Amino acid sequence: MHNKNIFKLVAMSSMALSGILSGVVPTSITPIYAMEGSVSETVGTPKGVATLGSGVGAITITPQENQSLKGKSFRVYKLFDAENADDEESINYTFNDTYKKALQTVVGKKIGKQTDKVTEYDVIDYIQSLNNNVVEGAQANQNQEGRYSAFRYFVEKLRDEIVKEGIKGTLVKVSEVQDTGSVKLTGLDYGYYVTDEVTTVSGTHSAASLIMVNTANPNATVQIKSDYPNLIKKIDEDDNNVGWNDVADYEIGQTVPYKYETSVPNINGYHTYYFAFHDVMDKSLSFDKDSVSVTIKNDKKTYKLSSNEYSVLENEDGETFKIVVNDLKAIVDREFDELNALGENEYGQKITVKYNAQLNDQAALDTGRPGYENKVRLEYSNNPDSDGIGDHGYTPWDTVVAFTYKINGLKINNHNKLLKDAKFRLYSDEACTKEVYVKEYNGAYNVINRDSLGGTDHDGGARPEDAVEMVSDKKGEFKIYGLDQGTYYLKETDSPAGYRELLDPIRIVIKPTFTTDRDTYVEGEGATSKILQKLEATAYVKEFQEGAYHESTTDLKTDVDEGAVNITVVNKVGTKLPITGSPLTLICLGAGVVTILGASKKMKKEE
Repeated sequence: MHNKNIFKLVAMSSMALSGILSGVVPTSITPIYAMEGSVSETVGTPKGVATLGSGVGAITITPQENQSLKGKSFRVYKLFDAENADDEESINYTFNDTYKKALQTVVGKKIGKQTDKVTEYDVIDYIQSLNNNVVEGAQANQNQEGRYSAFRYFVEKLRDEIVKEGIKGTLVKVSEVQDTGSVKLTGLDYGYYVTDEVTTVSGTHSAASLIMVNTANPNATVQIKSDYPNLIKKIDEDDNNVGWNDVADYEIGQTVPYKYETSVPNINGYHTYYFAFHDVMDKSLSFDKDSVSVTIKNDKKTYKLSSNEYSVLENEDGETFKIVVNDLKAIVDREFDELNALGENEYGQKITVKYNAQLNDQAALDTGRPGYENKVRLEYSNNPDSDGIGDHGYTPWDTVVAFTYKINGLKINNHNKLLKDAKFRLYSDEACTKEVYVKEYNGAYNVINRDSLGGTDHDGGARPEDAVEMVSDKKGEFKIYGLDQGTYYLKETDSPAGYRELLDPIRIVIKPTFTTDRDTYVEGEGATSKILQKLEATAYVKEFQEGAYHESTTDLKTDVDEGAVNITVVNKVGTKLPITGSPLTLICLGAGVVTILGASKKMKKEE
């Protein structure tokens, strides 16, 4: 066989120009005779099968691992009729008249020939000139062309011309898939087919493939090699060695660490790749822009992005901030260069984004449920095809939640009289050397965690100028907002007039019970009993009465919805000292005694 005929007798490239992140599926070309009456027809996939005619050929579209074809849409075009030799040692292609002009137009521009002068041989010869994996015979196995090959770009230009000419082909909408996850297009005559994904992916977690090209005699299999990133968001719980998960609790002013984890998807076929994290925080959280870091790593290397390789944009489109990497591909290809002969790289590197926020004073307005949510989604380039410039996809939102608590304090005497002007301080240690600072806020007191003072949690840092002692008001009340789980020591520093101040601090232990499944939080669940299930608290009291110390531990009344722990501090009324032989009345010094009660008075939640 010589000159042009060899191109008609050699099997054309069996290719799946793999897909990358988008929501539109690849175009595939598969020699099988198409039904001429199928133009503009819409076909479903009951049981994963789309019947497109009465032929004996079939194309099976298989998904990439962990991805689904459900909801995808494909347009199927047949470019050529195909005929096999009796023993299948050769295959011959001829124009399908529906696509003849589109083929002539695109090839004519490539070879410098007027459209109507381009012959069938011109078209087939040109396509074969792009074939880097020539094999003979209708059934010969053939390697795929690369994602950056001239053939890939030719097919994309051809698809664009088909769309321009208004040729709609057959639209296949995938409603069901086979048990294997695949979809089978049956009833096809032998021919050379283009299968182009046209899925609308806005607001979905999906990806688009490059144009796929294959010859099926009688059957062909093409795999959708589209890929998209998955995103995981976590919050760091610093109590009980929990670490990174979806649920945590903190004090007001405390640093709240967050991180995102994702991987570089298979972005071969793209020339640039946009990557942006969109973050929405509860108003009770304050974002620390300077804390952002972005790293990429594999088993050989870790690379931290410089500040000029990403940008942090705040308060846009109703979002708290977004972190934008305009061209992730350029960074990865430069720092993790493992290009093969086809110019394709090895991807899958791990991306980690870390940043901090602080629980601010507004958290006092909504302690307990529903908590303070922080959610993120990832925006990414989502169409590697030539017509997909600017197309982006989005991952689903991923949400985590933080909680804080409050103490409703009440100061009375043992005759239930409300006592004002009792003064208190809060500490994190029994020796009362590490004060938990508080400041006045809306008639109550907000915790000032030392993270916000240059210290670490309950250590170090400068004493804030607005730190105050707590004082019971005329109703005997003092309220402390923004507490973490754990142990606190409430120390009376000055008693009301006529009462002896307490000698020892009251040890208060706050214990929430969270779901055991702390890694699957769904937005809105913080308002239910699923996440913060219970709130318990105890008070340990050591008091001196009648010449001896008495110790007791009492369960405190709590309100889990409000995140409230209720504590009543009782001072005994003092009695006069004994007298004898004198008409004078001696003024007594009242003996102060504290009693902790499971307060029956339910404190109204602050608005």
